Amino acid sequence: MTYTSPISPGYSWYEATVGERPQYPALDGDRTADVVIIGGGYTGLSAAFNLAKMGTNVVLIDQNRFGDGASGRNGGQLGTGQRAGPEEMEKELGFARAKALFDLAEEAKANLLEFAETNRIEIDYRPGHLNVTHKQRELPDFVEYAESAARFGYDKIRVMDRAETQARVGSEFYVGGSYDSGTGHIHPMKLTIGTARVAAAAGAQLFENTAATGIASSGGKVKVKTKRGTITADKCLIAVNAYGGDLEPVSAAHVMPIGSFIGATVPLGDDSPVIPGGESVSDSRFVVRYFRRVKSGELLFGGREIYNISDPSDIPDAIRRQIAEIYPALGNVEITQSWGGYVGITMPRKPFVREVMPNVISAGGYSGHGVMLSNFVGKLYAETAAGNRDRLKLFEELKIPPFPGGRRLRTPLLFLALSWYAMRDRI
Repeated sequence: MTYTSPISPGYSWYEATVGERPQYPALDGDRTADVVIIGGGYTGLSAAFNLAKMGTNVVLIDQNRFGDGASGRNGGQLGTGQRAGPEEMEKELGFARAKALFDLAEEAKANLLEFAETNRIEIDYRPGHLNVTHKQRELPDFVEYAESAARFGYDKIRVMDRAETQARVGSEFYVGGSYDSGTGHIHPMKLTIGTARVAAAAGAQLFENTAATGIASSGGKVKVKTKRGTITADKCLIAVNAYGGDLEPVSAAHVMPIGSFIGATVPLGDDSPVIPGGESVSDSRFVVRYFRRVKSGELLFGGREIYNISDPSDIPDAIRRQIAEIYPALGNVEITQSWGGYVGITMPRKPFVREVMPNVISAGGYSGHGVMLSNFVGKLYAETAAGNRDRLKLFEELKIPPFPGGRRLRTPLLFLALSWYAMRDRI
């Protein structure tokens, strides 16, 4: 089974709203560098920018075009803290380490917004996030989460009652939730394009349509092979996340690609009751539904996930059915674009960062929390390459077990497990 589908299915709303994307050449010939980066998503491009800014000779390759993977096609929601909640992290790691990781994620959020502003990247940021549930029995979990975040020093989450939840979402489907005023959502493709631009301007050598065909580390050097040249470097960052295939076996064992699909409606109009405050929304399902109104009025709705590599042909109908469950009046709404892509998850839904061979670090598995974390991990990798590994170590020390079943059985086992959770979501 391979995970290197060249371009994810469907033409996205993000692509339709950025115009002609800048193009970068394919690698043609051998190169030497201080650092070679495989993967031109948020992690790789952020690392390239920060390394080049320090004067490092850095070469980055991507098998497709920047933005063709998850960094250009995701839901655009920033989130707060780590993907695992503060109470879960504290039980596993203790208060001090859990808070350090929470604080690091909050720094990542601030860093992303500051980076975009400083470099004049218009990412269409809109503040506010609603986390909601359709199950009465889950309401105490929202109280616990808000209280745990407050103990970690984050006081921007408050619990909403039924009336406020339904008013803010614009639907009677949900019965409660929380409002987070300290986060928001962005246009992910604009961030990708902008990060590539500033990385190139800083001196990073960027190459598109250049797949890595092999990687080896020996004698203090790393060699990354492509079809039309070999890059020899002192260090390497593997930043392919869900699109690594069989390039490197340790990463492949720990990071699983799953498909997530999004649809964009026609603009709903200023008088629409749908998310009148413009916040992003995610619900408490294990198979999460996530949606938001963008500045021009369209509803972007995601939530259908698959656990194999097949490209479904019914994305618009599947998305419309989910929209109609929450917003019955939109049962026949026109879906103008629908698209999918693959995101990397780990077993505990925590990032996977590990030295997988001498001088080669792999990073990914952000598990749906990657918009802010992946950018910051790229920055932390640049710190590591410059000799300060202390902060990246917080991620490296996380216990991330491999998926059971090996390469043959892990996908069907994951499919069975997540199908079970999806069934529980409906109960």
